Amino acid sequence: MGATVLTDIMYVTVYVTDQERALEFYTEGLGLVKHIDVAGPDGRFLAVGVADSPVKIILWQHAPAAGQPVEPGAAPGPLVIESDDLWEDFKVLRGRGVAFVEDEPQDYPFGVRVEAVDPDGNRISLRQQRFGGQG
Repeated sequence: MGATVLTDIMYVTVYVTDQERALEFYTEGLGLVKHIDVAGPDGRFLAVGVADSPVKIILWQHAPAAGQPVEPGAAPGPLVIESDDLWEDFKVLRGRGVAFVEDEPQDYPFGVRVEAVDPDGNRISLRQQRFGGQG
């Protein structure tokens, strides 16, 4: 078998029930940047991300099935965003009204983490690595 030719991660998708509300949370709350916002044949293609990162987060409109409530994310979320100073970022984000699962960042074996929650209940894991390795 030959070597893979995959080169990078382009997008990850977070399902939301209201793209405008999600856009406000991810840009004004978390401080991410809107990169793409176009109408497409399958709906509005809306993507945000860290300013200089090649990875974009698609905020995809997803309505729950009839009679089914939107369940908040129970596990660590589909997004992990790195911080150079998580305690300071936590204070800034809390001041912007971002909701968190924990009362403050928690130590874990490889650094510090805290889970933010978007308006649809999706969790966003914010992390600061203690070491140079993965955490």
